Amino acid sequence: MTAPRLPQWFRFGPWVFSIDAARALIAASPRDTRPLDVSAWAAAYGLAHLDNPNPSAISLIGPTSTALNRTYAMTTDLTQPLIVGQLSISGHPAGPLLIDGTHRLYRAWREHTPRLPAYVLTVQETRQIQDDLLLGPHAISSTPAVDR
Repeated sequence: MTAPRLPQWFRFGPWVFSIDAARALIAASPRDTRPLDVSAWAAAYGLAHLDNPNPSAISLIGPTSTALNRTYAMTTDLTQPLIVGQLSISGHPAGPLLIDGTHRLYRAWREHTPRLPAYVLTVQETRQIQDDLLLGPHAISSTPAVDR
């Protein structure tokens, strides 16, 4: 008997995003994938610095050198689409955030794969799967949605 699969979450600052809820949204509202530029996203997430034994820079949004399991990353399925959320704070234009697929991104970057498929959530969908660690579940849902 196999152990039940644990829920998957992505943490970014004070927020957590339910990967399981994101997958359910995508299943309920199918969409085409979009190509994600591996080298640009790997640079933004600081993946090039992870293997440097004497890093002179740190990534503000990517994993730390001890947080990414490189062995596991090299076994991931690059055909499984990544999930990108859209964040909009205080009326600023929406910005993308990789919420599922960092290990796949690392593998693709190491293997020089130019692009990966990605599902992109709307701002509203991203808010539906987002909770605030400090204020509790769906505390930010009262913020007016700006879906650009």
